[in-house]
Amino acid sequence: MDVNQEAVGHLESRRVPVDTETEAVEEDVFQEEAASCSVSPLHPETLEFPDTPTLCSPKEMLERRLVLLKGLLETEEVYLRELEALLMPLKVLRASAGTSQPALSSQQIQAVFYQVPEIRDMHQSFYSGLKARLAEPSPGEAGETNFTGFDLIVGDLFLRMVNQIGLYGGFIGNYEEAVEVVRKCTLSDPRFRTLAQSMMSGNDGSQTRTKYTLEALLYKPLDRVTKTTLVLHDLLKTTPAEHGDYASLQEALRLSRSFLSGVNERSQSKREVMLSHGVRRRLMRDGFVVDAGEGERRLRHLFLYTDLLLCTRNKQATRGKHDQYRFCWYLPLAGLKLRWVADQGLSPDARLRLHAIRTKMHLLHQQLQPNANGSRGLSAAARSRKKLEQMELMLLTHSPVYKLELHSPSGKSHTLLLSSLYELEEWRELIEKLTKDNIETVPPDLLTLTSACVKLRMTQQPPLHSTRAVEDQKSLCGTLSVAVHSARGLQQPASAYVCVEVDGYEFYDKQAKTHTSVQSLNPLWDQELCLQVDGAQDLRVICVSQSGREDESVLGKASVKLDPTALTKRWSRRTLHLGQVEVTLSLKYRPHPIEPPSATAPQSPVFCVPITELAQKEGVLVPHVVRCCVEEVERRGLDEVGLYRVSGDSSDICALKNAFNSDLRDAVTKMRSADVNVVSGVLKLFFRELPEPLMPTEMFPSLARTLEIQDMDLRLVSMLSVLQACPQPNRHTFLYLLHHLQRVSEKQDVNRMSLMNLATVFGPSLLRTPMEGHGLLGPNLDISQEVVVQVQVVFCYLQCNNLPEAQTSLPLDTDAEETTRL
Repeated sequence: MDVNQEAVGHLESRRVPVDTETEAVEEDVFQEEAASCSVSPLHPETLEFPDTPTLCSPKEMLERRLVLLKGLLETEEVYLRELEALLMPLKVLRASAGTSQPALSSQQIQAVFYQVPEIRDMHQSFYSGLKARLAEPSPGEAGETNFTGFDLIVGDLFLRMVNQIGLYGGFIGNYEEAVEVVRKCTLSDPRFRTLAQSMMSGNDGSQTRTKYTLEALLYKPLDRVTKTTLVLHDLLKTTPAEHGDYASLQEALRLSRSFLSGVNERSQSKREVMLSHGVRRRLMRDGFVVDAGEGERRLRHLFLYTDLLLCTRNKQATRGKHDQYRFCWYLPLAGLKLRWVADQGLSPDARLRLHAIRTKMHLLHQQLQPNANGSRGLSAAARSRKKLEQMELMLLTHSPVYKLELHSPSGKSHTLLLSSLYELEEWRELIEKLTKDNIETVPPDLLTLTSACVKLRMTQQPPLHSTRAVEDQKSLCGTLSVAVHSARGLQQPASAYVCVEVDGYEFYDKQAKTHTSVQSLNPLWDQELCLQVDGAQDLRVICVSQSGREDESVLGKASVKLDPTALTKRWSRRTLHLGQVEVTLSLKYRPHPIEPPSATAPQSPVFCVPITELAQKEGVLVPHVVRCCVEEVERRGLDEVGLYRVSGDSSDICALKNAFNSDLRDAVTKMRSADVNVVSGVLKLFFRELPEPLMPTEMFPSLARTLEIQDMDLRLVSMLSVLQACPQPNRHTFLYLLHHLQRVSEKQDVNRMSLMNLATVFGPSLLRTPMEGHGLLGPNLDISQEVVVQVQVVFCYLQCNNLPEAQTSLPLDTDAEETTRL
């Protein structure tokens, strides 16, 4: 039996009249019985359509095309009459709803006729447009053949209609409720029963009329939405590739197939397996991940059902056939244990390989930008696009660094790799939620499950950005800067960091992270992250608590739509709600043409760099190395005897210094487990190795002269005036350090570090004479006199009880008021 005969039998079993010459319905993979029409099986895009024989010439193809269009016009006319018949009682029922004895209530009327008027209007517009295009030319008019051939353009009509096909989604979702209302009211109300069982539709406009039931008419839209896809498929096969309609019909067919695939996913309840507690097995999530088994990485399609995880691989089919899914493994969710491991990083060799791939991808993308003309140009563009897709697949396979470990009570374990922390958390949250439900696993029919995969929305290809049509005006291309300020709302103190992710092409790193904050209820970072973006449309923000190198938990996450029209070169401040956690950040965007990707440049050193230069590079007033060391000392070192006086191990200090010079995040992580005297030693070393002292050398004479002022209050006023004349980074870093040292001295009964002791330690590092051998204070100072001045100046500052507060970050030049994302 051929496909057309099966289709006719399929419809006739539902008592649906069909025209056997023009109608066809696609075969269903599951071979379901056609006994019930409570839910219509809508056929997806992934199944094969019957091949249309190739016509010998474009002329014969166009003749067949014209026949198809005229046949479609006739069936559209019939369909519109059926919709009109369906809507005919609507006015009467609405009038009755306002009486004391309504046939249907207003809510029931809404349920029965939901979206039907809108569907009727959509098809009426399509029918009118198609009828006008197919109007016969006047007798004897030249060029009739052209009119019915290449000059007959209808693709825009189909595309306009398919762009509104979402109306059918609402109708289909409401269909079961509508039928239930009709059946219930038919049994309970004789008036409605008479109406529902004798609805008439005219066949030829006046004489012959067909009798329908209301339930049969409600089925018509379900049937029609499938036939529209089949007609588009046949119409495309009879349209030459060089025809002006070809591209429009291709896009219309793609959209229609995609819609039907999504609908079919939602209508799987007929074949779902009943689990314990009356729950049915259904698909909860699917996506592409990397399966890291046996030391190899393999791209896999993962399906999460209510009670199990199913891993499949995509088997490339031969030409003319569709890809298939093959079973790899499955794990029941009952008792499944999860463990996710933070970013492990990539080896230098792996980074070099990925950089080479990204560079080639960028070149191919650039080659595809100009519109190629002629068959030769189109052929070259097709080859470049194919290579671009293959390289993006390689990146999807080899770039993921986040591990999600799955451990089953049966002893089976699998490790999945993902490149997005946001997506990993989505998978983890959903799996853990399902696992807590403790649903008993029913052994799956693996053949049925793997066959079901072809009915789902992501079946054919991984989500390659290179295959998407991204409109420039809706995406970002340039430099996106994200300044992460602070967080609040934590339930308990935590050492946390913020990770930001962007989408778009894979030319650049699409993720950046702040350093880990000191343990606090209100973490503070004030760290600017810069991302090169191309085709970016979404920003994802994840806040993570870190209690060890591999012991991390996500505190919250949120996604932000990036609007190029709302982002400018000035900062825009926002507060994002990541569950219970609120993260305050600022965004700015500088559009510019994309540049070739560069290998990840090592972080510029922070030691032996002028403090004004370092602060400007970091976009802060107090360098991160100072703040991180101070926060760590205050977190666990204020009770340390001899703090800042006792030296830490020199090799450990050197190692931590090198870490700060190469990777701030790694340095902060290492600092968490370092001896507190090593941390204090790094802070002292930072100030000691500044090319210019924290208090500029030209300020030394003025500060030395203030020591001659006997009145202590006047001396402090004079010293604060000198401090005010310092550059901002120098002034605020000095104030930040002074406040810290005052807090250290508050515990001098324990740590034995008085203000004088602290001034003795830090004075020589913070102040120096302008030039060795040139005394600007009159007589030259020897080394002992210089040290006395250095210590006394710092000691006087430390004695001040009303020191100005230090600002750690630059005030942002914003162009909009703060916005809050709920």
